[in-house]
Formats: sequence, structure tokens, C-alpha cells
Amino acid sequence: MDLTIRELKKLKREELLEIMLAQSREIDNLRAQLDKAEEANRERELKILTAGSLAEASLSLTKVFEEAQKAADLYLYNVKRMAGVPEEAPNAPNAAPDFAQQFAEAWEEAPDAEE
Repeated sequence: MDLTIRELKKLKREELLEIMLAQSREIDNLRAQLDKAEEANRERELKILTAGSLAEASLSLTKVFEEAQKAADLYLYNVKRMAGVPEEAPNAPNAAPDFAQQFAEAWEEAPDAEE
């Protein structure tokens, strides 16, 4: 309802109150819509943040498990080597040969715990 100042001055008090009441209802309606939109936006942002955090956590866990597998493979390789079991290609560690050699040399140079 677009009224000019002149038209507003001509309205009765009751009509002005009705216009104000209608505007008040419209403001309440718009505020409710805004609150719903803001809540939906917060939920979307939380989902985005959670998804990012879960993806990062998953990636970190994957790396941890890969490193644990490499360590387990290297340990098994060294146990077999010390036991005199011939090395087989499928059971060889996934770690780089240089690293395995360095680990084996460090193991041999380390003082025995039993001494």
C-alpha cells in the first residue's frame, strides 16, 4: 500500500492503526522467514565444516594405517631375515630397500638388551 503523505493525513485514526497493524504482521512474517533462512544457512555451514573435518580425519587415518602397515611389513621382513627364512618377493616389505637396509644395520649395531 503506497500512500503519499497527503493521503495518509486524510486517513482516519482507525485506518492508520489498521495499516500499522498490517505492517507489523508483515514485519513479523519477514522476521520469521529470515530466522528460518539463517538457521538453514547455519545447518549448511555446519555440514560443510563437518564434511571437511571428516575428510581430513579420514585422510589422516589412512596415512596412519599406511605407515603402520609399512612398519609391520618391515618388522616381519626383519624377523624372517633373522630367522633365516629366504626372502620372497610377495612378502618383501613395501618400504624402500634403502630404509630396510638402514634399519637392519641399525638393528645389528644396537647393543643387545640381554647383555
